Amino acid sequence: MAALRLDERLTKVLGRTAEALEKGLGLRTVEDLLRHYPRRYAERGQLTDLRWLEVDEHVTVLARVQKVDVKTYTDRRSGRRAERLEVVVTDGTDSLDLTFFKQSWRAKDLKVGRVGLFSGKVGRFRGRSQLAHPDYVLLPDDAELAPVDEVDDDTVLRYAGALIPVYPATAAMPSWKIVTAVGIVLDQLDDDLDDPLPLRTRARHGLPPLAGALRRIHQPSTREDVREATDRLKWDEAFVLQAVLAQRRKAAAALPSVPRRARPGGLLEAFDDRLPFTLTRGQQEIGAVIEQDLAASHPMHRLLQGEVGSGKTLVALRAMLAVVDAGGQAVMLAPTEVLAQQHHRSISAMLGPLAERGLLGGSDEGTRVALLTGSVTGARRKEAMLDIASGEAGIVVGTHALLEDKVQFFDLGLVVVDEQHRFGVEQRAALAAKARDDARPHVLVMTATPIPRTVAMTAFGDLEVSVLSELPAGRSPIATHVVPNAEKSKSHFLERAWTRIREEVSAGRQAYVVFPRIGDGAASDDVDEPADPEAEDAEKRRPPLAVLEVAPTLESGPLAGLRIGVLHGRMPSDEKDDVMRRFAAGPSSPEGLDVLLATTVIEVGVDVPNATVMVVMDADRFGVSQLHQLRGRVGRGAHAGLCLLVTDMPQGSPARERLDAVASTNDGFELSRLDLEARREGDVLGSTQSGRKSSLRALSVLRDEDVIAAARDEAAELVDSDPELATVPALARAIAALLDEERAEYLEKS
Repeated sequence: MAALRLDERLTKVLGRTAEALEKGLGLRTVEDLLRHYPRRYAERGQLTDLRWLEVDEHVTVLARVQKVDVKTYTDRRSGRRAERLEVVVTDGTDSLDLTFFKQSWRAKDLKVGRVGLFSGKVGRFRGRSQLAHPDYVLLPDDAELAPVDEVDDDTVLRYAGALIPVYPATAAMPSWKIVTAVGIVLDQLDDDLDDPLPLRTRARHGLPPLAGALRRIHQPSTREDVREATDRLKWDEAFVLQAVLAQRRKAAAALPSVPRRARPGGLLEAFDDRLPFTLTRGQQEIGAVIEQDLAASHPMHRLLQGEVGSGKTLVALRAMLAVVDAGGQAVMLAPTEVLAQQHHRSISAMLGPLAERGLLGGSDEGTRVALLTGSVTGARRKEAMLDIASGEAGIVVGTHALLEDKVQFFDLGLVVVDEQHRFGVEQRAALAAKARDDARPHVLVMTATPIPRTVAMTAFGDLEVSVLSELPAGRSPIATHVVPNAEKSKSHFLERAWTRIREEVSAGRQAYVVFPRIGDGAASDDVDEPADPEAEDAEKRRPPLAVLEVAPTLESGPLAGLRIGVLHGRMPSDEKDDVMRRFAAGPSSPEGLDVLLATTVIEVGVDVPNATVMVVMDADRFGVSQLHQLRGRVGRGAHAGLCLLVTDMPQGSPARERLDAVASTNDGFELSRLDLEARREGDVLGSTQSGRKSSLRALSVLRDEDVIAAARDEAAELVDSDPELATVPALARAIAALLDEERAEYLEKS
């Protein structure tokens, strides 16, 4: 029989088992199965720690039978007496219940003292964890392997040594059946597999061949086998990803773009002269780098990220002014109308007369700043589109409305994308396509969510990354506290929160109160953001608090007498703009607002320096990074900020621990690591666009920084010398397998 290759279908060797593997786990080929790595390893004599079992998780545990009991009950359907087998297994400290209905005969196998693997979905009954009708396989009484001819092929024992691999599994395909399938495939696997890692890369880093690594990860004799195999397989994932990104960087560098150099004595210099403050060192350094990028004859692709309030918009504006100086146009794409309007106001205010060229009192050295959103209609819309098409508007700010075919630019030179994760690939590509046919625009991507370096290297490896970590002078500190709202003994804490708002307002300052839901609407329209993946299971709790439902209570109760506005995503655009304008006007204005009750529409970009207090209701319903962004709306002026996180989750719960972490630090990069650990990495090649699961199985973008960095260097060297990867056909095939038609389109457009 010919040795198996990685691309062969499992049906060739596994028959009906292959159908179960494909249906339950999506595993179709030999490589799919061999890349389905064990989640952990059970050691003979070392039982599974049962403390960490989670409800609804499908688990496989190694445990010892502690108690066996047969009980009778009345079957509700037939009314007849029946027997139920109740078994308790233990790890020596904690225990787990196993329940079998009408299967009391299993008691002859499940004797007290026997050790086995038990697999099923974790449930809760009468306060205890249990598996109902679990699959199981028992180890021999002496805990030694039985001879192969005495063990059924469907058990784990034929293939397991001292370390028993435990796989992500399903009810129809428990872990030990996967072990058996893997063993059959490995018995027939070609030892001379085409390797996606070049020989010189393996030699430099002391990595074993692919076939050997796959055997060790699935059939290890020692923990050292597992470590060595894992090290090699991490390299596979990192190298394939970095090769893709290296190809993208090389292709981007070959595209033509119009160099955009700011002219001496031009708009950028005039703007800098107007600034009432000095740029931070980081703003100056990154500004100089961007200036070099814009002057190149190939398009800039740069990611600008940083702390809340670090001044990213100012850096982006200076880049936009440089492009306008060079005769081009710059566009800023924002994800929401509130943010677009905020950017338009702040850019116009910073430019002053420089934003009013051709108007009474405007500067002849200036330009115009156009705003185009879905709510801009009629004569205003026609005027904006004419200014954009004629080039009179050097700077354009807008939302998805900018993507319409009717919107044409005179000479689009720079695209600034704010909060890039909220835009699909097609949307970004549609905007870039509005540049001249013979050139691509420069692209500056901004994110207000700090991203750990390794995530940026992997998720945005085709972009050059700039980080603003220094806060401008004058930014005040923000104190954050968790406010318990469920414990009766601490009910006065929330009352104190409302008192703090009143105290700040009486001192001439303002406050936000943020809610996770809008209220009074259809369920699908009731939130401004999708449910956060970290949030507690909503079905097991009361519905999240809604701004429209709580606002009347606050207006007539603890916040009575204050001027209160409400802001959420379902409001008409002109109403949203009016509320934000009144809140920005502040207490000195006759129509100003003291308190803004809002949803997450104020998460990013909203800048009201006079706001000093934020109360976040049901704070545990938000993610870590989202909370960090929200609290960045206060403390933006001369007075210190205060953020109060209200929750009814008990002390010690995972949700409460996340809130405590947010309260303990203002370091967004540290919090982003916690956020990423909770959410897991996702697909670094764009799962948010393609809806696919993560392509990372062994590699962690947080823990494996050294591997990612080394793989980036190796991949860049390879692609420079061999752009088509002709010398490493296995790598080319691995990339092709990863980039199916949909994802290839994603990479091409993004």
